[in-house]
Amino acid sequence: MPGALLGFLAHDQVSIGGWIHFTAVGFSAIAATGVAVALTIAGARRSDGRTVLLGTAFTVMASLLAIHGLATPGIILPYNGLVGFTGAATLPIGGAVLALSALPSLRRPRSIRRLLVLQAVLVAGIVGLGTAGMLDPGLADGVPEPGDPVALAALAAALAFYALLLFRSLRTFLLTRRRADLAVTVGIAWLMAAVPPALLLTFHDLGWWLGHLFELTGIALVAIPVAVDLRRGAQSRPLAGDFSAAELIAQEDAFLGSRVRALTRQLASKDGSTEEHTRRVALRAVQVGEELGLPAHRLRDLAIGGLLHDIGKLTVPDGILKKPGPLTDEEFDLVKRHPEWGRKLLGELGGFAESVARLVLDHHERLAGDGYPRGLRADELHLDTRILTVCDVYDALISPRVYRDAWTHEQAIALLREQSGAGFDHRCVAALERVLAREVDGSLAVAV
Repeated sequence: MPGALLGFLAHDQVSIGGWIHFTAVGFSAIAATGVAVALTIAGARRSDGRTVLLGTAFTVMASLLAIHGLATPGIILPYNGLVGFTGAATLPIGGAVLALSALPSLRRPRSIRRLLVLQAVLVAGIVGLGTAGMLDPGLADGVPEPGDPVALAALAAALAFYALLLFRSLRTFLLTRRRADLAVTVGIAWLMAAVPPALLLTFHDLGWWLGHLFELTGIALVAIPVAVDLRRGAQSRPLAGDFSAAELIAQEDAFLGSRVRALTRQLASKDGSTEEHTRRVALRAVQVGEELGLPAHRLRDLAIGGLLHDIGKLTVPDGILKKPGPLTDEEFDLVKRHPEWGRKLLGELGGFAESVARLVLDHHERLAGDGYPRGLRADELHLDTRILTVCDVYDALISPRVYRDAWTHEQAIALLREQSGAGFDHRCVAALERVLAREVDGSLAVAV
């Protein structure tokens, strides 16, 4: 929407009175400054570095916008360079502060004081700039003109900052599918769309005025979801980009929906050990998926497919599922139907992606074609399925059974290595090894 408006209307000439700019921009920005400061204070009280950093960025942006509005020529001041400087500097400086969220060290509780000092210094500098400019309107007369080399350099830097933020927020949304995270993504896109008008156009261009609208709207779209998360006692994650697929498993109620949770609860009530197994497999699968660079939407499907891959065992009789000993051939033939029963159940319920249903149906297939239920071969098995297969077998091997002891981690990995190429994808086996090797606490590598 912002792009379309700029494409068709950016260079239309307009004559809008200074009072409109003074009132609409100046006073709305003053109000936004107050909200941003309140966001900072709330984040500091909760020791939430993400929120404090966001509050700092919005305080800087809103403060610059407030001075930009108050410096409107012909209201308080004559024609001056302050209005141009603050208008051009708002988005690049705000984007630079927001981009600091990429640094984990600044999001930690012990960094709160440093962030507050940073905000105090920046706001003091902005207030000092505004005061000096008000007292001496000619102080900023040397501001570069729109479109000159300095403005173009600032444009490139600002777009790079917001592109980074947009990528991180979009990835988070594709994992969580929360409307609040989508609002943040849209807000970043609107802020990004406001950068070119601020640095390339003048107040005679309609696009320059539209840029102000995009900027204020973008600030609201990003800040409001953060405030709502803070009120609920949750951390806002889209801009930080540190939301991992593994957190989908830990917080399935919040991120994967009520249907997934209802099915896992049903499975837990039928056989707790199977439900625990599926949870561990799902965790391992998304960790391996991240290690192999799967995009966010496929990681989400892998999380759901991992949690539900054994959901067909709801149809397996309890006497067989919980039998305290090895199964007969007839009983094992019945158990081997659980992938088909699981796929059928998801189809009857509806609303599950085909990729999730495929994971449920194919998680016992093998590269050589000797798996079940369809006997698929390597060229018919997606990487997601290969990942789930490796993690499923690994967890099954290290889990104790009534008819055998749990295998050690070394024994399980040795079998997976031995059968790489024929049964299992060697890339998935190697990735699982790397994931397990990085764990400081080995408790997750041993079945409970």
